[in-house]
Parts: sequence; structure tokens; C-alpha cells
Amino acid sequence: MSWFAQTLTSSIGKKVVMSLSGLFLIIFLVGHLSGNFLLLKSDGGKAFNEYAEFMTTNQLVQVIRYVLYAGILLHIFYAISLTIYNNKARPVGYKVSRANENSSWISRNMGILGTLIAIFLVIHLRSFWYEMKWGEVPPVTYESVGEVKDLYRIVNAAFAQWWYTAIYVVLMVFLALHLAHGFQSAFRTLGLRHSKYLPLVKKVGLAFAIIVPALFASLAVVMYIKSLG
Repeated sequence: MSWFAQTLTSSIGKKVVMSLSGLFLIIFLVGHLSGNFLLLKSDGGKAFNEYAEFMTTNQLVQVIRYVLYAGILLHIFYAISLTIYNNKARPVGYKVSRANENSSWISRNMGILGTLIAIFLVIHLRSFWYEMKWGEVPPVTYESVGEVKDLYRIVNAAFAQWWYTAIYVVLMVFLALHLAHGFQSAFRTLGLRHSKYLPLVKKVGLAFAIIVPALFASLAVVMYIKSLG
């Protein structure tokens, strides 16, 4: 086995891959959020539909999309692998008696939070991305781009259901908790442990963990409220 393969399969190597893939997914969240804000434009969904068409047909975006999928799978795979490794390496008595003293509730439940987010991600992709690519989404025609799929109608219909919106908001709370620990943990794993910078990383990470999921949740709530009118 080469040194590269040995590094990737080691505990430290797995944490590095987890950190890098996690930071990549964090960057994706910002881009995804900016696109979702087009849902709020009072144009009948035109801007959002044009954005969705671009995101599903542009070749460069498709390459980035496959990199994203690989990042998600790597993040999940190494998370499971590290959890199994840590459970085997840690004595049962230590886990039971000292867990509360040596770690936060969030860090101890990152696996559960990540699993819930992964399940939601599958449902979310099935509801929107899959429908956009292969579903029978009704078309709409604009002078600027011609005929495109009316994904706005699908999104609007989804968030018009109170239960879907409620689940979405709850999952954003889970995402916030996951990010609150994952953001700073990634930087610590990558070597940013200096006492001068770590407090800043913690503050930025906490702000990101609160603001981004809150904006996602607020978009869902606004869409639901608009559907009532």
C-alpha cells in the first residue's frame, strides 16, 4: 500500500478528508442559498426557473455537481468509518462515565445529526433535482431563454404544505447544530489551533451555523405564507 493510501485510511487522514469535504459542502450551501433567494422575486418564478435551467444544463456546473456528489459521499463514508473506529478504540466504561465531561452534546451526536440531514437530503433531491432532470415538470416559455421546466411551480407546491415546511425548518435546526461543531472542527483538524485565531474561527463558525440555516428556513416559511394568500 502506498503512503498516500495509508494516509487516507489512517484516522488522521480520514479526519482531513472529512474536514475538506465538509468545507466544500459549506461553500456549496452559500451558493445554493443565493440561488434560492430568487424564489422571492415577484416575477412568477421567472428568475428562479432560468437559474434552475442554467444549473441543470451548463457543462461546467455539471462537473462541479459531480464533485459535490463525490464530496457528500466521501463525507458520509468517512464519518461512518471514523465513528466505528472511535467506538472500537474507546473503552465502554470511559464512554459512559466521562462522555459528558469531555465533549459537548453536539459533538457526541454528530452522527445522528448527520444521518438525519442525509435522509432529508435524499428526500429533497428526489422532490426537486430528480423532478427537474427526469420528472414531468410542466414547461413555461420566456422570451429570454425559450421553453424551460417550471420548477418554481414544484417548489411552490411543496412549501405550500405546512408539514413539509415544518419538517424543512426542523431539519435546518439540525443542520445548524451540525455546522456549529463541524465548522470549527474542520479548521482545527487542518491545523488552525493557534490561540490567536481559534476564537475568531469559533465566532465565524457559530455565526455561519446560525445565519445560513436560518435564512434557508425563513425562505421556506415565506413561501408557505405566500401560498396562504
